[in-house]
Amino acid sequence: MPVYRLARASCAYGEHWREPFEGCLECDETTFAGAKKGKRGRGAAGKVMLLGILKRNGEVKVFAVKARSGQRLIRLVCMHTRPGSLYYSDSWQAYASLAVRGDRIVVRKEGGRPKGRAHINGIEGFWSDAKHWLYPYRGVPRRFFHLYPGEVCYRFNHRAEDLVPLVLQLMKRLDYATLRSLSG
Repeated sequence: MPVYRLARASCAYGEHWREPFEGCLECDETTFAGAKKGKRGRGAAGKVMLLGILKRNGEVKVFAVKARSGQRLIRLVCMHTRPGSLYYSDSWQAYASLAVRGDRIVVRKEGGRPKGRAHINGIEGFWSDAKHWLYPYRGVPRRFFHLYPGEVCYRFNHRAEDLVPLVLQLMKRLDYATLRSLSG
């Protein structure tokens, strides 16, 4: 699944989705998948990995990545953030190169809780909401998966607004060809 499709689906189909984030940013990755027999957790077959970048007290962007490759994740973070930002991330070594682009604060945990005042609760809360919202579907066709996190992002980024007029306005702007290109 192309990263571009997910990025475009995740942010209101407006022009502002292209603007890089700046300021205090939280970066984290997670996996999504339906129930499968066999190995669980990281490395299990059939999982889709997502990278999330959250601007504190603001919006979120989510991208699908084929594998937990540090180069891919950092490339996406660099494409969608401005130099000089303050990055909060977990202690995964791949995020260490973010210190070159700006300041980086490593969030360390003990017993699942952040140690000290630094945290990435915003993006982790978003992941929790996204998984909770997608759980009732009990699996999504892989071909359309990018649309589901896109909807969760849209809802999150417009959480203070009434969604009905926004969705109606969005539906008026899209044509059938655009919808087909986004779905496969």
